[in-house]
Amino acid sequence: MSFEIIVILVVVLFIAAIFFNAVQQHRAKIEAEKRAEVAKHKAIIDETENVIMACGQFPVSQKLIVILQTRILSALKAINEVNSDNSDIKQRIKDQEKVLSETDPEAGPAVNEFTLPDTDKLIIQYIQGVKKLRILLRSEHSKGKIDTKTYIEEDKQLERLQLKVNVETLGRRAAAALKTNMLGSARQYLEKAIAAMENQNHPDDYTIRRLAQFRDQLAEIQDQLKNANAQDRAKKKEEERDELDELFAPKKKW
Repeated sequence: MSFEIIVILVVVLFIAAIFFNAVQQHRAKIEAEKRAEVAKHKAIIDETENVIMACGQFPVSQKLIVILQTRILSALKAINEVNSDNSDIKQRIKDQEKVLSETDPEAGPAVNEFTLPDTDKLIIQYIQGVKKLRILLRSEHSKGKIDTKTYIEEDKQLERLQLKVNVETLGRRAAAALKTNMLGSARQYLEKAIAAMENQNHPDDYTIRRLAQFRDQLAEIQDQLKNANAQDRAKKKEEERDELDELFAPKKKW
């Protein structure tokens, strides 16, 4: 075998090695991208399932639940497109489609039903849950998954629910402050609640009713504070007069 042939074979082998390595790197890159894509959609599924579980505490519409369930189905289908050999995903898609087919978007609890959680910790979780719902709803709308009319209706309901949590929390704190005769704190809580409701562009029956109640309570507190301040001033004036009387009183002769 001539030297030229050996050189050619070496070059061919070298090129083949480079080509093989490039192919392997390309395959590895594709697999890494697939794993990242699957992980992204699995995160969407986990996030949405957690929000659906949290919805058990909220008086949300069944239409919103359908939006969330559809979000899960879309994520499952996206995973199936990336990894079509996964039989578990195919079965989950069938199960999810069944769940959606059995869900009536017009059914569900009345949106006006509401019970404030007992502790501040639960209230914080409640507010965070409502905020998360609004974020997911906005995300689905931006992707074109839900129409603008549905988005506006559902987001408005969640906004009102968020307002109720805020107002009722402030009302509860005002009532607790009144029990301990902390009139100043009670007034501040009521003023914050009233301001929050007054900022609503389209007040509903709840807002109108609670505004009237809180304004009446605030007026009573302000009257009590005025009376208390008047009594304090009268008492201080009396004390000052007593001091003057004692200062200018005739000295006793011994």
